Order: sequence, then C-alpha cells, then structure tokens
Amino acid sequence: MLQRLHETGLRSEHAYLAGFVSIGLSFTSWFLSKHLERAGVARADRWGIFIGEWAPTFFAIGNGLRTYESR
Repeated sequence: MLQRLHETGLRSEHAYLAGFVSIGLSFTSWFLSKHLERAGVARADRWGIFIGEWAPTFFAIGNGLRTYESR
C-alpha cells in the first residue's frame, strides 16, 4: 500500500499536513456546529470527534511513508 501511495506522488509531508489540517477542521467544525446549529453541544461534539479521528490515521500513513522513503 505504501509503495502504491508513494508511486502516486503522495509523500510523508503531505500526510502530515493532512493530519494537522484535520485537527484544524475538527476544531472549526465543532465551533461552527456549536454556534450556527440549533442541535446543541452534543451534535457539535460528535462533529468535532468524527473529524478529529482522521488525524491519527494521516499521521500513521505519514510515518509509514517516511519509513518507506528512507529505504
């Protein structure tokens, strides 16, 4: 899988960047949902957690790609 990702042009820096962006999107979606929707804090928390779960995946892919690139 890592070889295929690397061959398509994805580098570890891209995956790390996606991880940091997902952290920012998590906070942004939580904040906007909390202040713009009438569904309450519980829904805002679910949005924030849902998007926040993407970050570890991106960081893990970045670590794998970094290891693959260093070979």
